[in-house]
Amino acid sequence: MGILNQLANVVEWEEFDEGMIFWKWTNKEIKKGSKLIIRPGQDAIFLFNGKIEGVFKDEGEYDIESQIIPFLSTLKGFKFGFNSGMRAEVLFVNTKEFTIKWGTKGPIMLPTQNLPGGMPVRANGTANIKVSDYTTLIDKVAGIKQSYRVDDVKIRITTVLDQLLMKWISKEGKDMFNLQASSYDISNGIREDLDMETSKDGISVTGFSINEFSYPEEVQKMVNKTAAQSMVGDVGHYQQVSMTDAMAEGKAGNNSTMGSMAEMMMGMTMANQMMNNMGMNNQGTAPQQAAPQGTATGEPPKFCPNCGTPTNGSKFCSECGNKLV
Repeated sequence: MGILNQLANVVEWEEFDEGMIFWKWTNKEIKKGSKLIIRPGQDAIFLFNGKIEGVFKDEGEYDIESQIIPFLSTLKGFKFGFNSGMRAEVLFVNTKEFTIKWGTKGPIMLPTQNLPGGMPVRANGTANIKVSDYTTLIDKVAGIKQSYRVDDVKIRITTVLDQLLMKWISKEGKDMFNLQASSYDISNGIREDLDMETSKDGISVTGFSINEFSYPEEVQKMVNKTAAQSMVGDVGHYQQVSMTDAMAEGKAGNNSTMGSMAEMMMGMTMANQMMNNMGMNNQGTAPQQAAPQGTATGEPPKFCPNCGTPTNGSKFCSECGNKLV
């Protein structure tokens, strides 16, 4: 019994880390009494001569002879001899979804009319991947590799990413100076193309997002200035808002100088507006002065404008003789 225990082995993922997509237990014989250990987030795939014999997904510890072999496709009748074992490979697959951070290798030169060489744009974001097809993964990757990491998939993605960014950014209707507004459509297009590329290795791209686009400093300043002007719209209103904010900041910070300056600027602006309004009136017909009371209709005033005596409707003042009409 002691000899059997020495021959027995434990089949488990020995070199596991969070960045590993799969790892292959190989080049060993599975002895009588051997155990299989499957941890959470792992699948165990038994391979024989490069073909899938069985896939085991439930976590736990299993006796290979009694609990695993009866379910293997072509090895159901295998019997362990005294010194013989079963030579097979076990591929452990990480079933979680991985997140890859990406960034353009260099600036992407987007064709524009005003820049013959194109406008340089950089971008960064994240991509989500997950193993989706075990058969393809084994045929294309696991058959020649002992292990496979997220970094290997990242290299595969970034190799074609610049071309895909240029393809989807260059679609009609994209504002080159406000690409962030179109990032959702661009991301969806890139995700579909990347998924077609990685599915050749049995891996799906389940998500793709663009965090930001970045322009050269000169272009970014122009974009910011254009955005500010479009937000301001009415320059006069912008000045009033700015002065109001300055007054509020001055009062909040007990800065009497700042508040006084803001109030003075607001007063000057209001005075200028009044002068402008007066100037507009002067450019047209001069304002007419109010006619003396009673003369507009040809009727005498109620009181003589010379001595103040009641007129009683007369055309001449009875006291001073002043003509009233």
